[in-house]
Amino acid sequence: MELAEAAETLLGPLGYEVLELTVSGKGKKRGVLVRIDRLDGAPVTMDDVETATGVFSLELDRLDPFEGEYNLEVESPGPERPLKTAGHFRRFSGLLAKVRAHDETFIGRVTDVTEDRVTFDIKGQTRELALTEIQIARLAEWPDTPR
Repeated sequence: MELAEAAETLLGPLGYEVLELTVSGKGKKRGVLVRIDRLDGAPVTMDDVETATGVFSLELDRLDPFEGEYNLEVESPGPERPLKTAGHFRRFSGLLAKVRAHDETFIGRVTDVTEDRVTFDIKGQTRELALTEIQIARLAEWPDTPR
């Protein structure tokens, strides 16, 4: 089982969405970073981070995917929050996103979202992309109030 899939399987029922899981380092010194969000849309708290860390740490120990020690970090998405689904883009509609699509990167304001397409305003020009065309997208600004 892939680590991201393991994290989603364990943390989803606890009310968390795994936005990102990255493994860094080589050999006997590995790091695992997991960015989570709450499925209910509330801000991630320290209690959430502690819960997710405790649960996923036990699973990593059980799976034993690395030779040697590892360092697990679980955190809230923060200002460079990944945007992957129509729901993510809809939640942050009106804000700027940094987007990579077709091997090109741009910053545009999310203006419209359907189930499979996102429309951006890039300095007065409209650009519409299918979600499947977006290689990676992250917030480029943070909202004044939690969303």
